[in-house]
Amino acid sequence: MLTTIIYRSHLRDDVPVKALESMVADANIKNNRADVTGILLFNGTHFFQLLEGPEENVKAIYHAICADNRHYNVVELLCDYSPSRRFGMRGMELFDLREHGRDEVLQVILDKGTSRYQLTYRDRALQFFRTFVEAIEKENYFEIPSADSWDFIATERTRRLSPQQLNPEASCGFAFQPIIDPLAREVISLEGLLRTTSGDSPQVYFAGLSSDEIYLADLHSKKTAFALAAALDLGDCTLSVNILPMTLVNVPDAVEILLQAIAENHLVPEQIIVEFTESEAISQFDGFSRAVRALKGAGISVAIDHFGAGFAGLQLLAQFQPDRIKINRDLIQDVHKSGPRQAIIHAIIKCCTSLEIGVSAVGVEKAEEWMWLESAGITEFQGHLFASPCFHGFPAVAWPEKKTEL
Repeated sequence: MLTTIIYRSHLRDDVPVKALESMVADANIKNNRADVTGILLFNGTHFFQLLEGPEENVKAIYHAICADNRHYNVVELLCDYSPSRRFGMRGMELFDLREHGRDEVLQVILDKGTSRYQLTYRDRALQFFRTFVEAIEKENYFEIPSADSWDFIATERTRRLSPQQLNPEASCGFAFQPIIDPLAREVISLEGLLRTTSGDSPQVYFAGLSSDEIYLADLHSKKTAFALAAALDLGDCTLSVNILPMTLVNVPDAVEILLQAIAENHLVPEQIIVEFTESEAISQFDGFSRAVRALKGAGISVAIDHFGAGFAGLQLLAQFQPDRIKINRDLIQDVHKSGPRQAIIHAIIKCCTSLEIGVSAVGVEKAEEWMWLESAGITEFQGHLFASPCFHGFPAVAWPEKKTEL
């Protein structure tokens, strides 16, 4: 199957530009053998390349390119399939944009299109070329440092409840994970993650329950979350808890039950953030809307969890104006290497900035993910990179510290 991969990257500062000649010559030989086309653009700082040919060969060459230490910040922009070749030639061809005019380069690329597949400006691959050649400011070409530029060091001890402090009658437990501003070294909030009394997942906790029982169990579990957070001395910090959207619809007086549980544990509504997951379809929007208004009217903040992964993210964003959204892990994973994920996250940030809605990134596990997201404008993070969930405790945070160069 014919495959096209387009990527961009940065030339390392310690690699001389003259090295490009031998690099292109070697690539020309390899690509010819693999029946692969390579069109490489270079502007003095950034590489931009199209690879086209048999799928297995293109992907093998691309994996080798990703491992090449002469460049960094390799970001895949496109991986697509087509019935015929855009380009007839095999091998590698370099266009140094410092030596050619923009219109000249684009026209040359057009002229290299095969007669069977005439390239036009409507061709998606060529649109990428045109954007790279014509763009003066490439706002998402962030030059993030390598992962080993930072150490992550915990400066405080984990706080855990002793068995004597736990309620033996509780039907569930909770693990807590902080949401932090790494550079400000500030814990913004703590999320209470539902567990069984022995620490198993929510799926285990809800297993075997009917739909009505699930909603009741979901709501009443929050009493345990509030009690544990109070016993751990939440202080002035906020607490986030997840609630299934339909729990607020199907359980009578759900908001009043939440407010009573908050008061009984000497917390205030303004300390609580209710997160709605997108994993459940909302079948009664009118009833759900009334419940959200009641929550906000009582002082409780509202967030959309796992934004971008479920049934109604944009609809929830449009109708309920949450105070915060939490971008789903599937979009966060390897965002520093994925052009599509970067474009989507840029759009989310721009939309939420216009609406004065806060944005958090969850599931952050790699330093490169954090650095790219920080460069994109996100300041609040949650994930194993900084702290893993702690069962019946508040975990110590591993704060990033820049390594000093010797």
